[in-house]
Amino acid sequence: MFRIIKKEVLNPSVTLMELEAPYIAKKAKPGQFIIFRVDEKGERVPLTIADHDSEKGTITLIFQIVGLSTQKLNALQEGDSILDLVGPLGLPTELPEGTKRVCIIGGGVGCAIAYPQAKAAYEAGLQTDVIAGFRTKDIVILEDDFRRNCSELILCTDDGSYGKKGFVTDALKERIESGVQYDAVVAIGPVPMMKFVCALTKEYNIPTIVSLNPIMVDGTGMCGGCRVTVGGKIRYACVEGPDFDGHQVDFDELMRRNGVFKEREAECRLLQQAEGC
Repeated sequence: MFRIIKKEVLNPSVTLMELEAPYIAKKAKPGQFIIFRVDEKGERVPLTIADHDSEKGTITLIFQIVGLSTQKLNALQEGDSILDLVGPLGLPTELPEGTKRVCIIGGGVGCAIAYPQAKAAYEAGLQTDVIAGFRTKDIVILEDDFRRNCSELILCTDDGSYGKKGFVTDALKERIESGVQYDAVVAIGPVPMMKFVCALTKEYNIPTIVSLNPIMVDGTGMCGGCRVTVGGKIRYACVEGPDFDGHQVDFDELMRRNGVFKEREAECRLLQQAEGC
């Protein structure tokens, strides 16, 4: 059992939880993830490790409340425990050799995954710029955390209610065309956002890493659910990723696969509401 020692509501649909997991905290590195199961009847759900403290023996998870499992997780309070927590899984992020200046781009709840990347790069002494994009001011998360762990933070909102108005790609293009030279870009967020970031960086020949979020079940590479096409070859995100060369990813296929269970998920939500769960 893994005890919840901290719970914080970041916005109406995003929650932060800090859990006791000393063995995971001891080995976790930026880019890696865990798979949790709330109870014996729960499904296995992957979440990126947003932060960890090896001395306290804790890991931090930040999740969006979108389905039954995240609803059940969010219903737990400080002092409660979850049944299973497996990790760290996946390969840690590796920037191209010789990187001195990097731009970390996060979109929406993807900023929870971008944060440990920015923190690690900044602590390693790299010039670390962060571009964080949200639909509107009300859902901005981790602003203060980013400011403490980057060289410069650019906040964007689609509606202009906070920071710069526009998309993360607009801010990135503006910086590149102003003369800023990046050795690498890391983009994490909704698949369409990553796709458009990679289309832009490819024009300027900037190496770009993306963290992919395909359907995942066992986290060992055996089920094949997390397969993605990268450079024309099948790769398995749980053991060969989740980071990949963004210029080689088939994003259209990824979007199609991620949408396979949308109708079933909607049915489950309706059933849950009908049962009063």
